[in-house]
Amino acid sequence: MSDHVYKHIELTGSSKTSIEDAVQTAISKAALTLHRLQWFQVLETRGHIADSKVVHWQVTIKVGFTLDS
Repeated sequence: MSDHVYKHIELTGSSKTSIEDAVQTAISKAALTLHRLQWFQVLETRGHIADSKVVHWQVTIKVGFTLDS
């Protein structure tokens, strides 16, 4: 097994639908320019309330990926 080097970045995804959709939005966007995405960790979840209802989600995640050899 070879040694690997990993990098991680923080991203914030948003969605009007759900927390999961906000995470997927961030990962999908990152995958357009990064590759070898390996894991994510939810760091923070926020939301916007209007008329006593949740109308928007924001989720900050840490995404890890393997650097090219």
